[in-house]
Amino acid sequence: MAIVDEVTQQMKAAMRAKDKDRLQAIRMIRARIIEISKSGNADLGDQAIVGDLRSMVKQRRDAAKTYVDGGRQDLADIELFEIAVIEEFLPKLASAAQTQTWVDEAVASSGASTPKDMGRAMGALMKAHKGEIDGGMASAMIQKALSGA
Repeated sequence: MAIVDEVTQQMKAAMRAKDKDRLQAIRMIRARIIEISKSGNADLGDQAIVGDLRSMVKQRRDAAKTYVDGGRQDLADIELFEIAVIEEFLPKLASAAQTQTWVDEAVASSGASTPKDMGRAMGALMKAHKGEIDGGMASAMIQKALSGA
């Protein structure tokens, strides 16, 4: 099922259940999807939506950390709840073992051998597996592979 359809279905379910917090989070997701569609992006496929949802998760993680640092756990909890709802619509990321395999392949195929070549290896990896891996974890793995090479 397409993400757009899943969001609509979950929004209706939250309305029926009278779950105001979940409904608010899903409406936020739906509003962002509508923004994407109105931006002139003719391809409103899952790939475009997934990238945007991942950005939303990152923004909320940053905000939650800021709230915790500022002593506002109540606001951080709201952000963490929204993250949980957004992640329900995201495909699962590859495991650390699978990511390591792809990192090794990317390093080998790009010809990267020193830490200066990290951009080349990361580019090859993201071109092949964008949306399937955690970029931060992959970056750390590439750094480790190139520093030990």
